Amino acid sequence: MAVQETRQDDGAYAGTHAGAHGSGCTCAACPHGAREGHRRAVAAFLAKRDELAAGQGLPGAVAHSTGASRQWVSDELTQSARAVSDRSREAGEAWFHQVWQRTLLVVWGSAVVLALAEAATAIGAGWSTARTAGLLAALITAGLLTGAAGIHRLRGGLLAPLIGEDNRLSTSRAVAAVWVLLVVFAVLVLSLQLAGASGHAERNALIEGLDLAGGAGLVTVLALVCAIAVVVRRVVALRVLAQKLQKVRADRPRTADLLTDDSGRGSFADAQYVLVSTVAVLFAAVRLARRPDQLPDLPWGLALLVAVSAVTYFAGKYAEGGRPVVLSVVRAREAGDLDAPIRTGDDIEIRGAGFVPPGARTPDRLARMMVRIGTVHVHVPLVPVEGGFANPTDTVLVVPVPVEVEPGRVEVRVITAAGVETAACEIDVTD
Repeated sequence: MAVQETRQDDGAYAGTHAGAHGSGCTCAACPHGAREGHRRAVAAFLAKRDELAAGQGLPGAVAHSTGASRQWVSDELTQSARAVSDRSREAGEAWFHQVWQRTLLVVWGSAVVLALAEAATAIGAGWSTARTAGLLAALITAGLLTGAAGIHRLRGGLLAPLIGEDNRLSTSRAVAAVWVLLVVFAVLVLSLQLAGASGHAERNALIEGLDLAGGAGLVTVLALVCAIAVVVRRVVALRVLAQKLQKVRADRPRTADLLTDDSGRGSFADAQYVLVSTVAVLFAAVRLARRPDQLPDLPWGLALLVAVSAVTYFAGKYAEGGRPVVLSVVRAREAGDLDAPIRTGDDIEIRGAGFVPPGARTPDRLARMMVRIGTVHVHVPLVPVEGGFANPTDTVLVVPVPVEVEPGRVEVRVITAAGVETAACEIDVTD
């Protein structure tokens, strides 16, 4: 039923929603309700986390035991985090329903801006065949993109080819798509001028405008950015399968994905690739506007700059990530405790790196972390503090040793939210 509703006409959908749902709707059947439900779930979770971090709300049956209270708090937060995750997933699906229409507004808005710019620059200079070809090429391109957006409207419209397997916008695909659109538009402009040319010499000049001598730089850049988009996808997939890179699926794509890494922090490799490519595309567009009778003659110096930027981006993608590693495991000791060997029931502190992958710092992802002690899988407890969590962290995990663990030499392994398991670190457990 949900799929059928998304395929209905947008006007009928909006009318039905207005009659069936109010402004305070929090159901997943409409985009507004999904977003409002997600906001309320996040607010409820943050309130509960801060309340438990302050030691409030604990039942009297577990308040006397540190281990029992910690486990109860962790279970409560885990259940609340799962509710937030469900609401976030619903909001992400609703976002896909809305964004495909916004992409069409951008496309047709760009066509209108081009028409206004051509009309403004034609004052005094007069209207020309090239201006007509440019306007028709924009309308044809917008029509083709509209059809593609309609086919992929359930996956974000025009953004569908740019969304990676991790549900994030891919920088390499976005850059390649912009260059492809520029080349398609330029070829359409030349083709329409050729169709409207009446003189033999004019037709020959337009055909010569497609020669490689003038467009070699543009073709080289196009081949390079498309190759980068394909190779990066393959490299990332192989590194994930080899457990050299941890990937956590995002709830929905965001524009910031083009400039940041999976954790949302600014990425130099991505940002410089987008910036350099944007400048080069603008230069090529200006050259096309000045010389609409030939492919934009991208200078080799600018083409080399794009190539250096693309290589830097690829190197950054290849170098990022890494396997989580356990460096050591020690007995967790509180103030006043005596030094002693690790026994069942004690807390152990696992020290290492890479326990929390990029994009996995949300509570529902943290709750998925586990530690395998011998043959027993132990959930990593969530320990709330004001504004966040004290456990787990990217470098330290604290978990109890269950009574089911047999005394002796046992292996300790960490399983991250991305499903990657670390190498074993052996410890001695005594009676």
